[in-house]
This record gives sequence, structure tokens and C-alpha cells, in this order.
Amino acid sequence: MTNAVDQPLIEKLISNVGQVILGKRDVVELCMIALVAGEHVLLEDVPGVGKTSLGRALARSVAATFARIQFTPDLLPADIVGSSIFNQVEAKFEFHPGPIFHNFVLGDEINRAPPRTQAALLEAMSDRQVSIDGVTRDLPSPFMVIATQNPFEFEGTYSLPESQLDRFLLRISVGYPDADAELKILDSQLPHLGLNHLPSVLTREQVIDLQQQSQKITFDTRLKRYLLEIVHRTRQSRALRVGVSTRGALHLQRAAQARALVQGRQFVIPDDIKVLAIPTLAHRVLLSSGGSAGNNRRLAEEIMAGLLDEVAVP
Repeated sequence: MTNAVDQPLIEKLISNVGQVILGKRDVVELCMIALVAGEHVLLEDVPGVGKTSLGRALARSVAATFARIQFTPDLLPADIVGSSIFNQVEAKFEFHPGPIFHNFVLGDEINRAPPRTQAALLEAMSDRQVSIDGVTRDLPSPFMVIATQNPFEFEGTYSLPESQLDRFLLRISVGYPDADAELKILDSQLPHLGLNHLPSVLTREQVIDLQQQSQKITFDTRLKRYLLEIVHRTRQSRALRVGVSTRGALHLQRAAQARALVQGRQFVIPDDIKVLAIPTLAHRVLLSSGGSAGNNRRLAEEIMAGLLDEVAVP
């Protein structure tokens, strides 16, 4: 087990977000896994199921800075990363940072912005830095992008490029709440207003400490071979034109370690890999039919599920 301090912290964060996102503990836990792994998450589902509220609730639960970016067709890269503005009084350019320079960045409806604007996130998400006017500027720690998109609306949207999808640790479907949870939502009338009063239950330093702890979780060599066998099967499958990259393998390793920590273990078990393989890997492959996994989620996940069944669990 983890030490006596960490598990209550993790449970406190999950419970805090659960005050706003009712009946979705499994989804909240997946977001927690992404946070503990120090990576980013893509929330993909139909409008009105709480994607934006989930992102805001997670960010508000940590005493850190937060920015929401509403992605639109006219959004420019400078609107995200910032720009240099000439100061006439001092006769020099001054850099004005954009919303990317916050600990938590909620990218709402990320697929509504054109590829050029989406690309402004690539360096930030992979390297935790941005290069502007020849100067590289570090982003704060912790740093997490929580993006949302509607997969069923195509007019006025742009498909996320594979290079950007590959930088999200997890792609998560929020889904509809069950009947009991939806009844509670109706009784509370406007549950999103609870976000304004949601307390912060973790500090930035505590989040960084959890992220460092997750990297020390024991990962047996046999389980690493199991993980790699799953990745290699995606590269050999006739149903897939392009399999999972090495970054995808590393992300699955980090996700499995984070899940172990979230569940109170100091070691990874096969279930950590098997449970997280589809939300971690399915959005990184290209289908042989010519479509991308980003546009045909269900088929990509069915293919991944079939490959998982073919690999013997150690």
C-alpha cells in the first residue's frame, strides 16, 4: 500500500469532483489517473453530459491557476500562447503570456479551431514549454490540458491531427448518467452552479509529489513485456494501417503506474494495463479502411479489444 497520507488525498480529490459529476466515479478516476501521471486528457462525448463541468471541477479541486479557452474557428495561436507587444513608453517589446501559462488549461470544443491553432498546443503538451519569438518559456508545474470535443458534430469542426491525439494520455467518454444519478441532477436543478463553491482539496505541491510517487511504482519486467506485446500487435494488425507509437507505450506504462497509486498499490498488476489499454491506445492508431481512429472511435476500440483478447495475460 501507499503510505497513510497519499490514499486519503486521492480519495478526497475523487470525492470532491464527485460532488459535481454525479454517478461517474469511474470517469473521475480516469481523470485522476491522468493527473497523477502528469499527462493530458481528451473528454469526448455528446453535448450536455458534463464534459466541461468535469474539467472545471478537476481544476478547481487543486489550489492552482486555471484558464478556459473556448476554441472557435477564428482563434489564433497567439490567443493561446501569448504575444509580444511594443511598449511605447519603454521603447521595447514586452511578452504578454496567453492562457497556456496556467497549471490547468481547459480547451473547450478543441476541434472547432483550425489545425494551425491546434498545433500551438503540441510543444506545450509534450515538452511543457512554448517557443515564441525565438525564446523558449517554461510552463508552470503541474501542467495539464483537459480538452473536450463532440465526436458527432462535423459542420464547423476540424479533426484533431494524429500528432495531437498522440499527446493525450487518455481519451475518455463521459457517457450518460444512470437513472438514480440523473434524478439527483434533476432534484438539484442546476448542479453546475456548485462549481462556484467547490473547495480546493489539494495543493500544487501535493499534486507534484503524487506525480513523483507514481513514477516510482514497481513495474515488473514481465508486465512490461505484456504491455509491449499489446503495442506490437497493433503494428502487425491488418485492420490497422499505423499502430501505436513508442510514446503510446510510454503513456500506457505511466497510466498503469498512476492507476496503481490511485488504487493504493506500490506495484502494477495486469489489470492496470488491460483496463487502460483502450482509453490509452485506441486514439493513436490509423485504420486500414482509411479513416482515423479519431473519426471512428467505436471501430478502433473494437479492434483494440480484439487484440487484447489475443495476448496472454502473465
